[in-house]
Amino acid sequence: MSMNFGIVIAPRSGSEWVRQVRGAEQNGYGIVLLPDTLYTPSPFPALAAAAAVTSTLRLRPNVLAAPMRSAATTVRETAALQLLSEGRFELGIGTGRPDAEREAGKFGMPWGSAADRRRHLAEVIEAVRAEVKPAPPIVIAASGPRMLATAAGLADRVHLAVAPTATENDLADIVAAVRDQTDRPVAFSLQPVAIGDVLPPFMSKFMGVTLEQLRAADAATLLPADPAAAAELLEHRREKLGIDELLVPGDLADAFAPVLARFR
Repeated sequence: MSMNFGIVIAPRSGSEWVRQVRGAEQNGYGIVLLPDTLYTPSPFPALAAAAAVTSTLRLRPNVLAAPMRSAATTVRETAALQLLSEGRFELGIGTGRPDAEREAGKFGMPWGSAADRRRHLAEVIEAVRAEVKPAPPIVIAASGPRMLATAAGLADRVHLAVAPTATENDLADIVAAVRDQTDRPVAFSLQPVAIGDVLPPFMSKFMGVTLEQLRAADAATLLPADPAAAAELLEHRREKLGIDELLVPGDLADAFAPVLARFR
């Protein structure tokens, strides 16, 4: 089992997006990921554009908010991406951020209870697997017990949607919670929030996270500044926990470059 790396970015112009995704492919990333919010471009057309100018890069929303779309809409868009990318699309999906109910309302989509959203998620995934050929890998973002149980039954990969201050023990507990509920092989992904002294501005501005908080918590989402130490930690997580994919925010790409170079 090897380590896989994705980069989470969003386009600010068409020409810049082309440069970003081509650069990601050239620099050794295997996946480009795009958030699904009202503050970023719609992931499906943006990822279609990325497919047109790359040849190996896999394409994944990070993550698609299932309540924002009907199952039929998601099937249609997924089929289009699979066609245009020649099978490089991956369906990253979840039940939506806790604060996304207002966004769903703008689309005229019902938000419903947490149980409603989990049922809709399952319906979307079932429809995609039944109607899209080839069916894409399903990556579910999850952290709470009920979503982890849902992911255990449905996901090919679980995106560990942990709090910024989650510890190594927290990661181990979440991985164990999934494995305890399924005999299927399930892979795991993690997204760091900081590397060394580099913390993306949005983490402090919008989430109130500081480096001091991360260090005090011994947070697993804070990677060491030393590339050798960071690479050793990632290998440890891959071997012990099965976390074989790291999703790097674009704001951390420069700081992460020496680590990535160790895996190329």
